[in-house]
Amino acid sequence: MMNRFDPLLSHAATVKDRHILDLFAADPSRAESFSAEAGPFLFDYSKTNIDADGMALLLDLAAQTGVAARRDAMFSGEKINETEGRAVLHTAWRSVEDSILVDGANVMPALRDTRARMQEFAAAVREGRYNGQGGTITDVVNIGIGGSDLGPAMASLACAAFADGPKLHFVSNVDGAHIHDTLAGLDPETTLVVVASKTFTTIETMTNAESARRWMAEVVTEPAKQFAAISSATDRTATFGIPAERVFGFEDWVGGRYSVWSPIGLSLMIGIGPELFDQFLSGAAAMDAHFRTAPFAHNLPVLLALVGLWHNQVLGHATRAVLPYEQRLARLPAYLQQLEMESNGKRVAMDGSDLPYHSGPVVWGEPGTNGQHAFYQLIHQGTRVVPCEFIVTANGLEPDLDHQHLLLMANCLAQSEALLRGRSLAEATEIMRAKGLEGAELDRQARHRVFPGNRPSTTLMFDQLTPATLGGLIALYEHRVFVEGVVLGINSFDQWGVELGKELALALAPVLEGTSDGAGKDGSTLQLAARIRALRG
Repeated sequence: MMNRFDPLLSHAATVKDRHILDLFAADPSRAESFSAEAGPFLFDYSKTNIDADGMALLLDLAAQTGVAARRDAMFSGEKINETEGRAVLHTAWRSVEDSILVDGANVMPALRDTRARMQEFAAAVREGRYNGQGGTITDVVNIGIGGSDLGPAMASLACAAFADGPKLHFVSNVDGAHIHDTLAGLDPETTLVVVASKTFTTIETMTNAESARRWMAEVVTEPAKQFAAISSATDRTATFGIPAERVFGFEDWVGGRYSVWSPIGLSLMIGIGPELFDQFLSGAAAMDAHFRTAPFAHNLPVLLALVGLWHNQVLGHATRAVLPYEQRLARLPAYLQQLEMESNGKRVAMDGSDLPYHSGPVVWGEPGTNGQHAFYQLIHQGTRVVPCEFIVTANGLEPDLDHQHLLLMANCLAQSEALLRGRSLAEATEIMRAKGLEGAELDRQARHRVFPGNRPSTTLMFDQLTPATLGGLIALYEHRVFVEGVVLGINSFDQWGVELGKELALALAPVLEGTSDGAGKDGSTLQLAARIRALRG
């Protein structure tokens, strides 16, 4: 297939040596012109090397690749996940519409029935109407992996200021240390375990679920009474001993990494309550409405996607740092890492042909200000350019600590300004001359203090981190990934890349146990397996 980025690559070649500061000098209103708003969100992308011509080319690319039609097809229930023959309707779980059809059937009545059952169960747990053997539930352990863990774990931390229910815990890693350390100190008699696996066969999840059941059975007479399941495999949940009234399923048109709005969010609902969970959904629905109706030039998900494509596919910056200046968003970079890299980490187009350009970037990050004392050194003075995405709230949720939030915001703005401006050799020389240095030593020391600057960043700002704004934030990034995928011409909703390792792991278990000789395995794998067997006796 042809490289659809050729016009943008030609334009980028003409501006590659331009300093972003020159764009501000040429246009006093640049900050306003290269920003957009939606509800509580302000997205400022003026600290990038995108100019009016570049943005026009980007918007043309979005139009020519059919983003609008693909978006409408997704929301209407068409099977845009073509490799699996599925609709993509995670948005239905936060929709206010009464009818969304999949294969001619309205999915909304069943969806709302499931949500009503979730709400009743969550309320019963919170109010003490559903108890453990020892009384009121004090702790909820969510066992899942991937989207069945990252979504509710990230959102629960983000909503910690609003949590007034049982304490939430999350287990994902099949490493026994994770389940052991999580359960240590909990009371089995007042613990509810939520097992999140759509098929109820996910090996990591079910291994941890069995361990949790054994732990509970040491004290609790009927441990299954303190389990709930998020699964569509009701036969398997019944075999496990979980009654139907505590099983909450969802359809295959909700992918794991997009599932926090569905029953996968049950633990979050228990933690913050059904009313605030509804606000979480409403914030996402508001972003959905914006994405569906706003012109592309003012559409936050579209603009966020186009800026990302400019930096990755056009300028060749292979990574993207997500830097939330909000401690409760500490897991957001990891959540977005899965959302972006599992969705758009592909190598072939929808028709199976090889991509003639790179697909998704490497996404990583940490909350500020922690990152400033870790990897910002590389961002500021390293040899590679790392586009940065700053996320900041104008107001914290602790009024008595507002002075600290002000310092946090100052750090966020200062970092984006430092990336933009840098520090020239002349400026560094004057600083060191004022310290009494001269000659060769003055030049040597000054060079260590030069910041290249001209490094791009964007800033997403909103008022406070509430359940509603969190919902809008997650939906914004979901749609950003969708737009990038459409422009790239790939399927963002399958994940075949996770399958091969799972298959090989199942085959390797007998080798590690010593019941198979591992015929056909490579020498390195056999050597490592032999060493493991030896070390395990």
